[in-house]
Amino acid sequence: MLYRGMDRAALDAAYNNTAAVGQAARDRYVADWAARSDRLRKARGGSLDVRYGDGPRQRLDVFECGVPAAPTLVYIHGGYWQMNDKEPYAFLGEGVLAAGFNLVLVEYTLAPAARLDRIVAEIRAAVAWVIDHAKEFSGDPGRVFVTGHSAGGHLTAMAMDDGRVAGGIAISGIYDLEPIRLNYLNEKLGLDAAEATRNSPSLHLPARASALVVTVGLGELPELVRQSEEYARAWQRHGLPGEYLPVARHDHFSILEELAQPKGKILEAIGALARKRS
Repeated sequence: MLYRGMDRAALDAAYNNTAAVGQAARDRYVADWAARSDRLRKARGGSLDVRYGDGPRQRLDVFECGVPAAPTLVYIHGGYWQMNDKEPYAFLGEGVLAAGFNLVLVEYTLAPAARLDRIVAEIRAAVAWVIDHAKEFSGDPGRVFVTGHSAGGHLTAMAMDDGRVAGGIAISGIYDLEPIRLNYLNEKLGLDAAEATRNSPSLHLPARASALVVTVGLGELPELVRQSEEYARAWQRHGLPGEYLPVARHDHFSILEELAQPKGKILEAIGALARKRS
């Protein structure tokens, strides 16, 4: 057995989110996100492909909510660190912009072109760029919040050690990379034991940090739920502010509606974090 009583086949299945919901269902989600994102870009405009570094994927999109000195939400896309782009996630602005937040979508170099050490460094650089430049898009540099989904949930946790981050929400993330090192996902990531340890948030809790909400859909794969539960407990046991927010019925993809919808539970949690920093 490789990990927690699972052999390779079981461990592969335990982290295969597309197989869990079905390829056809995932394709429908992605097509819907892309169409809604196109509509939002046409309706709201935005500053697209802003550079935060020299690499071809070190870029971000900024959508302003129109409120002076507004809080800003930085969103980090998922895709197991090896696929996806920022463009299909502009639809999140349906809820985020209406709630009075600026929205920044971050892109980063993917594996195998980049190792995970570099990906983490790029995300930290992107978050720092947003804080440093917040006033340029009518944002409050003291109220920059970070969120991300799946691999983006992991990267959100890794960004929380920047003391200037006002708070975070990690959605359906991976916080212990050992099972990733041992399953099919490592074919492109190329993690060795040391790199997996270095980049596992559960093994590197910050001494101090702003509040972090850890959330996951209760219809997701059991390993994703377990990782979220255990990381939220570890965060709080370490004396750090935050909470665990399980969301009933959602699968790994539908949970993003809780950020996109005006009454979504994740959007409400972000609003609560922002009110505490007002």
